[in-house]
Amino acid sequence: MTTYTSTQTLVAGYIRDIWNEHRFDRLSIYLHAEFVDHSLPPALPPDVHGLEQWITLTGQSFEHHTFIEEQVTEPGKSILKIRMQLRHIGQWRGIAATGREVTAAGYRCFRVEEGRIIEHWALIDGNAIENQLRETEQGCKMQE
Repeated sequence: MTTYTSTQTLVAGYIRDIWNEHRFDRLSIYLHAEFVDHSLPPALPPDVHGLEQWITLTGQSFEHHTFIEEQVTEPGKSILKIRMQLRHIGQWRGIAATGREVTAAGYRCFRVEEGRIIEHWALIDGNAIENQLRETEQGCKMQE
């Protein structure tokens, strides 16, 4: 059984090591052998290989850092409110690199089993990123 503290620490470490530091050599520390990522683009497999590809692809478009704003955790589950700080360094959604620094808010949900992350869902405000890069104010906004 996974405790509250170990779930909280596991998920925070995953954000730090995998998303912020790109320490793919540490994926097996964080991810269950049956890991499924429900938030990856359909062209990628919803497993650890797809996750690694997605982080690599994202890193070609942005230098990015994820900050945990809030974390609500119970045994086996953790939900994060995050803020991403991004510097646009490569093409994204047809927009050539601008060098702009932008932010995006979002949420991530993790399910933990046997001390590892077995499922992940995310809701990141990609439209806010696009609007900032295009310098427009269209669409819905997520409360930050």
